[in-house]
Amino acid sequence: MRALPLLVATLTAIFFTIGYAAPAAQKAPEWDVTEWINGKGVSLKDLKGQVVIVEFFQLWCPGCNKFSIPLMKKWGETVFHKEIESGRLKLLSIHTVFEGHNYQTPERLRSFVKEKGIHHLVGIDRHVNGSRLPETMKKYQTRGTPEMAFIDKKGNLRFQMFGGFDSDAATKFLRELLEEPAV
Repeated sequence: MRALPLLVATLTAIFFTIGYAAPAAQKAPEWDVTEWINGKGVSLKDLKGQVVIVEFFQLWCPGCNKFSIPLMKKWGETVFHKEIESGRLKLLSIHTVFEGHNYQTPERLRSFVKEKGIHHLVGIDRHVNGSRLPETMKKYQTRGTPEMAFIDKKGNLRFQMFGGFDSDAATKFLRELLEEPAV
């Protein structure tokens, strides 16, 4: 019976590690943002040569508030602080509102970002022609929030996952991406 918890932990680790396998050289799509909070906006092209972590979130999303937002803060403030300061890594979040449009307004988002102490770039995903789904969400084919994507120095999408995942394995994978050559 003692072996059962170890077996479950091992299988869970294997499952989440397999999720980090790189897809075949798939170029990451450019995001389509109407407004940036916490600084001047950037395009994916501007970030070539850097590893990029993109968090797709909604301000009222429980999983975002419990998992992805605290993880982004941890990565930005402690784990990858030096890599961000040196320009090797970029964190950004994209507010992808696909429900509760009347509540999740840009004004509420600006207050939320300030209240949560989020200091990295936060973009507001563009809605076109009254579409319920925003443009970047469609381009990345996200399944909801939270969802995270890692983009390598060449602009390739190397990881994308909906929901929670093993943050230690993700940190290790990001360190591997940081060590890869830029060209």
